[in-house]
Formats: sequence, C-alpha cells, structure tokens
Amino acid sequence: MRAKWIVLFFVLPVFAADPPGFALWSAAELKGIDKKLSEKVDGQKFASQQFEKYGDHYTMLAHREGDGAAELHETEADIFVVESGTATLVVGGEMVGGKTTAPNEVRGTSIKGGVEHKLAAGDIVHIPVKTPHQVKLGGGKAFSYFVIKVQ
Repeated sequence: MRAKWIVLFFVLPVFAADPPGFALWSAAELKGIDKKLSEKVDGQKFASQQFEKYGDHYTMLAHREGDGAAELHETEADIFVVESGTATLVVGGEMVGGKTTAPNEVRGTSIKGGVEHKLAAGDIVHIPVKTPHQVKLGGGKAFSYFVIKVQ
C-alpha cells in the first residue's frame, strides 16, 4: 500500500495543468499564424488574429504588407513586440484627417510633427493611450508584430 502512495506522489505532478489565464505562444506557432495571415491580407494590406482576452487587456498578432493608417486609441495603450520585418513607427504629433471609426478608435491619413522610430525584429514598443501612431513600411515589405492592448 505504501508503494502505491509513493508512486502517486511522483506521478501526479505530471498531470498538472497550467493555471487559468496562462498562455504561451511559441515562436514556431507565431510563424505559422503569420504565414496564414499573409494569405489573408485585406485591401489595407493588413491582417490580424486576436488571441485571448484577459479582463483589462487582450493579445493579437498583426501582419502588414503596406503602410497603416494613422490611429489613436482613446482607452487602450499598445505594446508591440516585433516578430519579423522592419518598419518605421511615427508616434506623437497631430493626426491629420482624424475620424472616429469605432467606439474609442480614431483613424486618420497621416501624422504631422510626429517622431520616427525604426523598428526591427526583437524590438518592443509601448504606445500610451491617446497617442497618435502610424506604422509605415515602404514598398514590397512585410512586417509582423505581437500586440498587447491594455485598457
């Protein structure tokens, strides 16, 4: 009988599960999703896949093959983790032609007076709430980034 308890003591941890809310996206998994997103690029040369929602934040993978619109989120900060490619991020300044396109979301044609930052794989960016920003690629490039949206 004692031997059974010893076996159970050592075997049970093998069956342990991750705690609720835990998530892991491997590099291989993200590359596979990115490949599928590249096949779904829309007229704006953009595709994304939302992953999980966790109360005050959610996650997604974004893939671009052209410049994005200028955007501003009235209630969410963005955190980008660049997965592949290069781009220029314009941040700050004043949005040109801004219009509300969804609740708490403003889009425009460009940004006037913003600061440009070159982005490449491995870079991490935090964009505060209510900060205009725009991702620019230039022709013939692809750019993928993991996004954490935080309220």
